[in-house]
Amino acid sequence: MASRRIQVHSDRRDDKGVDAGELDAAFAAVRAELKVPDEFPPEVLAEAERVASAPDLPDRDETGLAFFTVDPPGSKDLDQAMHLERTGDGYRVRYAIADVPAFVTPGGAIDEEARRRGQTIYSPDQRNPLHPASLSEGAASLLPGQVRPAYLWDLTLDADGEVTAAEVYRAMVRSRDRLDYDQVQEAVDGRRDDGRLLLLKEVGERRIALERGRGGASLPMPEQEVTLTDGGRYVVGFRPLAPAEDWNAQISLMTGIAAAEMMLHGEVGILRTMPAADRDTIARFRRQARALGVEWPAEMLYGEFLRSLDRSNGKHLALIHDATTLFRGAGYTPFDGAVPEQTEHAAVAAPYAHVTAPLRRLVDRFGLVVCEALCTDSTVPEWAVQALPTLPEIMQATDQLANAVDRACTDTVEAAALKDRVGEEFDAVVVDQRGEGESLVQVTDPAILAKCDGEAQLGAAVRVRLVEAEVADHSVRFAVTGGAAGSANGGQVLPAPAAAPGGHDGA
Repeated sequence: MASRRIQVHSDRRDDKGVDAGELDAAFAAVRAELKVPDEFPPEVLAEAERVASAPDLPDRDETGLAFFTVDPPGSKDLDQAMHLERTGDGYRVRYAIADVPAFVTPGGAIDEEARRRGQTIYSPDQRNPLHPASLSEGAASLLPGQVRPAYLWDLTLDADGEVTAAEVYRAMVRSRDRLDYDQVQEAVDGRRDDGRLLLLKEVGERRIALERGRGGASLPMPEQEVTLTDGGRYVVGFRPLAPAEDWNAQISLMTGIAAAEMMLHGEVGILRTMPAADRDTIARFRRQARALGVEWPAEMLYGEFLRSLDRSNGKHLALIHDATTLFRGAGYTPFDGAVPEQTEHAAVAAPYAHVTAPLRRLVDRFGLVVCEALCTDSTVPEWAVQALPTLPEIMQATDQLANAVDRACTDTVEAAALKDRVGEEFDAVVVDQRGEGESLVQVTDPAILAKCDGEAQLGAAVRVRLVEAEVADHSVRFAVTGGAAGSANGGQVLPAPAAAPGGHDGA
């Protein structure tokens, strides 16, 4: 699941608060500490300039179709464009994916650098891209009004939104409009006569219903917002996601499922797999829900519970973020000649493959090449087959880097929000015990999950004191001071030990 993107809102300075300049410096320090790749080597930039003007173009022309893109505002690295139409009782979805292989020579400088980077790394203030901007924001991006090569997924759906036929081929396409999520949502809510977007809603909702029927549990991540108040304090919260973001995500998920089925049928490819969450992890997440006062009926599966959360409620949005603990263990499973034992992605509740974001994620480039070869009854290129076993290690390492950057930047933002509140006490509930006098607590307001000195029984309602909030060190630390009325299990609070170094746990 995609990492959260943190948005910092501050257009004023106040001696009582932390200004954006200090946050930017802290984010830069995080990237330096974690060795996030920055500038591209000269040979990579030179090759990108050459191939940008002379890519390997397909013969098929689909520029007559009115494709459109849906992305966050200001995005320039546009991986996907779509065209939807009704066909009888069903639908036809054509989903164009940026043809990155048209610009990348196997074994060339761009290829080698992309394998070193693995994926685009996002920070609140900038992104460190997988490919040079001349490609990712230029020649390979599906920008509006530009003719571009693409891998075109052609999907036939029945009345329920189930895919009944799928193929992928290379073709030239042209996107007509670049839309953002709010524009799509406003058009649909305002009942504007835009059949494209009404179809996106219709297909998206049908795919969501199918996901629910499979027992899937998608997790659209909220954006964390930090606002500097008139009182000179940062306030941390979450931006609710629009339903349009779900509809858009379902088109990508549908394509990834179709790609996985192609790979399994052809007995070659690379799947995105994930085991089901274990009992202890789900039990801990239930305690977090209880800590925030969110009702979770015992008989309700966690996927259905996530769908029931109200994204306009800050505490519910905090839970959606913390639900990432339920989605651990995801990895990549390559195969050639035999179907692997583990084929399912538990959150998707189906076999699934990454093929829709090749500008931003390395593995997608190879998945696209495999699927196109299988669909055209061609031999999968040897360079792609040879790369498959190497991709899990690359992607695991870069996923860890992306997660580490996200955690550190989140800690920095939360430290900024709490900087002037050191010494204050808050209500919290113990959601995990770490041993050696350390607990993990869910602070009720603001909704922050953090490490805490002192022990208490799981589920106990406690009072905690903020003892540290350091922006430069991106650390937040609390200490248990006593019990609170309404303990979830009546547990008795144990004395807090002497303060010790610690930090916020972004799990």
